[in-house]
Order: sequence, then structure tokens, then C-alpha cells
Amino acid sequence: MADTFGPVRGTNDVGGVAAAESVADDGSPHKEPIRVLVVDDHALFRRGLEIVLAQEEDIQVVGEAGDGAEAVDKAADLLPDIVLMDVRMPKRGGIEACTSIKEVAPSAKIIMLTISDEEADLYEAIKAGATGYLLKEISTDEVATAIRAVADGQSQISPSMASKLLTEFKSMIQRTDERRLVPAPRLTERELEVLKLVATGMNNRDIAKELFISENTVKNHVRNILEKLQLHSRMEAVVYAMREKILEIR
Repeated sequence: MADTFGPVRGTNDVGGVAAAESVADDGSPHKEPIRVLVVDDHALFRRGLEIVLAQEEDIQVVGEAGDGAEAVDKAADLLPDIVLMDVRMPKRGGIEACTSIKEVAPSAKIIMLTISDEEADLYEAIKAGATGYLLKEISTDEVATAIRAVADGQSQISPSMASKLLTEFKSMIQRTDERRLVPAPRLTERELEVLKLVATGMNNRDIAKELFISENTVKNHVRNILEKLQLHSRMEAVVYAMREKILEIR
């Protein structure tokens, strides 16, 4: 059984490594490791993550920070592929730092790893540009899996938080009845099916199984959805769809 940081509460299980490919001295191709910046105000927790991730050949911890302000500076210097960051920290919190990190290191993808299961923190993190939101009560091997998935272009969110996110979206829609000034882009019936499954927290592999199509086809549909909506991530697409009433959550 894998070591854990606490009781397992589960996350989306998505594989796949998105690392730059280079050529070894013997001419054979190999993958560059995914470069990770670890940000948490607890030194012991940072050390634990480093020890766990050091066991993964395709993941390299390139730096650490103890608060959001330091995280922004380190991200600008190191340009990591992934920032693994807590939400609530002294000096500057993770959500506030998230926006600044996207400015100084636009290619970096941010995963919030936190004890906070508050809907407000989840929603604000996504708005600030986070690609993942995981609770610290996950197993150590799930942390590495989430890093690979986000590096591969997936969004990662704990299933319990995905449910809360949809509830928050529904509340937002019920509280506001804003009329759209510009008609929403038309999505195909299949694109709407894919988007609805994305909204439930399903990963590409599970969506492919549900719709009896290939995983590559799912990726193409997601890419087309983002292009049509002029958005950058799967979670942004779900937020947009809820706000514009493209999707209905019963």
C-alpha cells in the first residue's frame, strides 16, 4: 500500500507525461523530467514531498518556497513546468500568488495542494489560473500522477471538490440572471457531451470509455471547445459553460 499524507479521499487518475523530448548521447530519444516547484509554509511537508517525488524518475523538484511571495520570485528564476502550492500561507497566499506566477512564468501550470475544502477557495483558485485543486488527504503516488496529468494538459480536481464546484456554479446561475450581450459560440452535440462529462470531473480516458470514442478524439474535442470559447483550460470552459447557461446542472 502506498504511503499517504492522510486518509485517502481520491483524485482523478490520469496518466501520461508531457515532458520535452531530447536526444541522448547515443542518439536515442528520452524525456526530460517534469520540473516542479514545491510551495508550502510547512518545511516538514515540503521535505516530505521532495522525498516522495525524488523516487519518480520523470519528476524533478527544482526548488521550494515557504510563502506566496517567495514562490513568485522562485518561479521567475526557475521557470518550472509545475508549481505545487498550498492555498493559505503567510505573507502572500497561494491564490494571490497564482496570478503573479502566471505573469512571470506563463508556461507554468499550478496545482493547489491544500487542506481547504472550501468552495470559495476552489473557485478563486481556478479563476486565478490554477489547473488543479487537490486535498492533502491524498496518497503520495497520486501526487505524482496528478503532476504528470497536469503536465500532459489535463485538469486535476478531487472528486469531492468537483461536486462542490458544480454546486457553486448552480448557485451562481440562480443568483444572477444576466443577459448575454454576444451570443455564445455554438458547440456541436458531441462537444456538449464532452463538456458535460468534463464538468463532472472525468478525465479524458474515462470520457472516451463513456462515449465509446478514442482518447485522442476526446483531446481533439476539448481543444476545439477551448478554441471556440477562446479559453485556456478545461476548468475555465466549465466555468464559462455554467455562467452562460450552455450546460444545465440538475
